[in-house]
Amino acid sequence: MNVSASTGRPVIGIVARTAPVTFQGSDMVVSFALQSHLAFLAAADCTPLLLPLLPGVEAMADRVDGLLIPGGPDVDPALYGQDPHPGTRAMTPDADRTELALIRAALDSGLPVLGICRGMQLLNVLHGGTLHQHLPEITGHDGHRPDTPSFTLGPHPLKLEPGSRIAGVLDEDAPVTACHHHQAVDRLGDGLTVTGRAEDGTVEAIEVTDRPFAVGVQWEAGFTPDQRLHHALVRAAGR
Repeated sequence: MNVSASTGRPVIGIVARTAPVTFQGSDMVVSFALQSHLAFLAAADCTPLLLPLLPGVEAMADRVDGLLIPGGPDVDPALYGQDPHPGTRAMTPDADRTELALIRAALDSGLPVLGICRGMQLLNVLHGGTLHQHLPEITGHDGHRPDTPSFTLGPHPLKLEPGSRIAGVLDEDAPVTACHHHQAVDRLGDGLTVTGRAEDGTVEAIEVTDRPFAVGVQWEAGFTPDQRLHHALVRAAGR
């Protein structure tokens, strides 16, 4: 039974990330989600559900009403036929393949999908697209991932395709992204449409053309107070 049938609220699966941490003096590896993703989804009156990247997790596509694919490590370039660039790091090939199977199952089930940063890149790779592995070599600047000692977001004015889903969600004259990425869409995958770009031409938003709501954004939704994308995902799941 779908979890939402018993709660009356849409259930949004969030793909978990893993990382080593030290907690109460012990070293361990944890599965986690960014707290703001949980808070923004809960504020939209849904139930967030963490989905760890374990074999068989794609079966959960039948138990949730939507899927959020958050940022994370670089995608294994072997998935799109390339060798790793020296700047490509923290690859998790087994997790990549498990995550792609989950995304494919979600799309096949007609679920609303929101891909953020790495999530957008996975949507592109799943559809046969490729990535620029180190964006500064293409753009000539590090504005999409500022080279600072701490985690810093790079602001970029955004050009949206009129009439696109993402334009309908943001619904403003001059949206600005908040980015932290060194990779980006290169060759667009089949069945996808570019619906947002930065001023330097970098792809910042894509959509799966034959789905009511399957959107990828390159910026760090969740690291700013803007909750519109999360609420749009929940609205689509409620329909």
